Amino acid sequence: MPACVPTRTADPNRPERAHPPHSPPPDRPRRLPRIAGADLSAAVAVFLIALPLSLGIALATGAPLQAGLVAAAVGGVVAGRLGGCPLQVSGPAAGLTVVTADLIQQYGWRTTCAITVLAGLAQIGLGCLRVARGALAVSPAIVHGMLAGIGVTIAVAQVHIVLGGTPQSSVPDNLRALPAQLANVDPAAVAVSVLTLTLLLLWPKLPGRAGRVLRMVPAPLVAVTGATVAAAATGLLLAEVDLPSWRSHALAGLPEGPVLGLVAAVLTTTLVCSVQSLLGAVAVDKLVSRRPGPDHVPRSGLDRELLGQGTANIASGCLGGLPVAGVAVRSSANVRAGAVSRNSTMLHGVLVVVAALLMVPVLELIPLASLAALVMAVGIQMVSLHHIRTVTRHREAPVYAVTAVGVVFAGVLEGVALGIAVAVGVALHRLTRTRITHEEKEGIHHVHVRGQLTFLAVPGLSRTLHLVPQGATGVVALDGSFMDHAAYEALQDWQNAHTARGGAVEITGRRPGVGVRIAEPAVLTSSPAADGTGGTGGTGVPPGAGCRCRPWTAWRNHQCEPPLSAPVNGRSDHESRDTGDLHDAEERQGGHGGWPTWPGTGDDPSGTGTGTGAGTGAGAGPVSRTGSVSGAGGPGASRTGADLVRGLSTFQRSTAPWVRGELARLAREGQRPTQLFLTCADSRLVTSMITSSGPGDLFVVRNVGNLVPPPGEESGDDSVAAALEYAVEVLAVRSITVCGHSGCGAMQTLLDPQPDGGPSARTPLRRWLRHGLPSLKHVQNGSGPWVRLAGRAPADTAEELCLANVIQQLEHLRAHESVARALKDGLLTLHGLYFHVGEAQAYLLTEVAGERVFDRVRAENLAL
Repeated sequence: MPACVPTRTADPNRPERAHPPHSPPPDRPRRLPRIAGADLSAAVAVFLIALPLSLGIALATGAPLQAGLVAAAVGGVVAGRLGGCPLQVSGPAAGLTVVTADLIQQYGWRTTCAITVLAGLAQIGLGCLRVARGALAVSPAIVHGMLAGIGVTIAVAQVHIVLGGTPQSSVPDNLRALPAQLANVDPAAVAVSVLTLTLLLLWPKLPGRAGRVLRMVPAPLVAVTGATVAAAATGLLLAEVDLPSWRSHALAGLPEGPVLGLVAAVLTTTLVCSVQSLLGAVAVDKLVSRRPGPDHVPRSGLDRELLGQGTANIASGCLGGLPVAGVAVRSSANVRAGAVSRNSTMLHGVLVVVAALLMVPVLELIPLASLAALVMAVGIQMVSLHHIRTVTRHREAPVYAVTAVGVVFAGVLEGVALGIAVAVGVALHRLTRTRITHEEKEGIHHVHVRGQLTFLAVPGLSRTLHLVPQGATGVVALDGSFMDHAAYEALQDWQNAHTARGGAVEITGRRPGVGVRIAEPAVLTSSPAADGTGGTGGTGVPPGAGCRCRPWTAWRNHQCEPPLSAPVNGRSDHESRDTGDLHDAEERQGGHGGWPTWPGTGDDPSGTGTGTGAGTGAGAGPVSRTGSVSGAGGPGASRTGADLVRGLSTFQRSTAPWVRGELARLAREGQRPTQLFLTCADSRLVTSMITSSGPGDLFVVRNVGNLVPPPGEESGDDSVAAALEYAVEVLAVRSITVCGHSGCGAMQTLLDPQPDGGPSARTPLRRWLRHGLPSLKHVQNGSGPWVRLAGRAPADTAEELCLANVIQQLEHLRAHESVARALKDGLLTLHGLYFHVGEAQAYLLTEVAGERVFDRVRAENLAL
């Protein structure tokens, strides 16, 4: 027998086959799916919230009260089973109240049900076209403004029921009828409403251990139950819930009315249902990612969510229910109750069905005034102060206000249209072409965003970010100066969800967002230096500092921690011209933000004081009202202290809020610079500008001529030697740079002949400049090495002396004992640098074929 054929001995104890050979085994009985305890408790909690709210929303729309229960049951079972967001709870939503009420008054209940069915079909069509993420292009200011307008409409209408009257058809009519209603108040209705609102507000604030236990019962249920019991106990005569027999429940009929009006009604219902459901799904994902512990809840599929919501609306409309959408209150309660699957949503719908069939006598005891007070409170909460502050901070308050006012006085569709028009107008002057690309390199996914990020770019951004697989390392590079609220939320939500599922994220560029926690992968994070050096711009990061800055990262791009508060005023003309709306982006994107302009330099990179900015030269000259700069060293500089005071005021107003957090960290931890930078005191040479550094990065020594007295010199000045000893032996810097510059006044003074023994030879300046005489000697005698500057000879003797002086001072450095010892141990490197002020060009001293050359900084120099 071939070896590949298995052999098997007959087993006499082996049972005979119960079915013929080559036939499938008989079907096993299916077991019911097991429901987790967390899902069961969450379903009960959501049901207790949904029951009174569904009745209240049905009352507010003027629909049959059973319609609210039908929509709640269908939303829970159908949308919960078919939707793309497992933990989102759907049902009759307050955001649909105004739309549904208008439809019922205009077309009647049966046609409204038909419109709901058609809206569901439209949602299914949108889901099949996979355009769900396009809904995210709607500005949050429009959505929040629409909800605020709906909330105002609901609250104004329900005030009449709370007072014992009947609401009118529109907000203006309700406002005009309010004085007459106040003159004819029903005390019993007001008493029940006040009790409902009191319980609703105070129940979540019960103190102590007992309060913690009692707060597990939802406040809406407590409020309605308390008001019902009180009304029954006192024998108040009030209008109560009336639930007719289910046999007489009205179902959907054929739509009747003008075609254009019906089309507009379907579009409005589709828009509100879809946008509210999709934004609710995104919010649920955010809540799930913030829950402690591991979560196995899949991320929402927005296209599937549209399909599920459309199917639920078809079912609800056919069964005579209200339109269905994702409900924020119930969804957040579901997540906070610990739900882990869609079973909680479906079970809540089953409980609503049971209540609708078996609890009718109990439900009919609820006073209508109590339900009206509950819905009025929901309407008031839809006008969120947090959202108003957010859109105001992002300069989108006009969009919010126009949308809200339009919804209140014209209607939902008209208000949203007005809001979109204003949003487009606001965005046009900010908007530029945005390119978003995705690339994988060595297992790291790079997403590069070029241009400005507005709500129009959110679908593309969201689509590209979701190309990064779960658990992978992603690097998002932002190459733009503006990010609006919608893009910020999309980026932050993706980052939180990605890191919560084991991924790693690094955001680079101008400034990441406020509150966006940068989760850097280990392969991208520099480890602390062996000797403990580091700091904001060093080669390592001190443990616990929480700094994510790269070595020599530009201070304008530092991302150590978000500012405590964002400056509002003090924007310089440099910022406006160079970065556009960067101030707005900093409020969203956070980071230190560096300075409004380069610190102490003004708009002019040379620091000469010819541009606009926060200061000039080495001083702190401020921006004057005419745009000119006044400060030390500038032509026509003021001789009074007014410039200094204005400069300090500008710093406190414009710069201090951005750097306060970083300076506080440095104050706690002490300085840990990795470089000693020795340069001239010339006001045009701004070290923080040419090295792209900030607080804590450089230990700077400045003097006239960037001179280093040799050790043992009887000069009577040990300041430079003391700085060298402190930097090398105490701070353990890893490099020392001597930086000269063009047009150095000290070198020019050395070249000017002075009579021996003259009065000027005994001045402090001449005594100090004797440490530059060795440099002058090498130039005059030609004994030193011939120095080139980026392939050309020095322009004149003064430039040659400036270059030779850098080389000579490096030799003086090597003669100091602390420097020599660190060089011998390999703990220190020396660099020569020459900065040409007129060209704004830095040249680094290198050796090419045994020849010393000051060359432009190239990519290969970064290894230094």
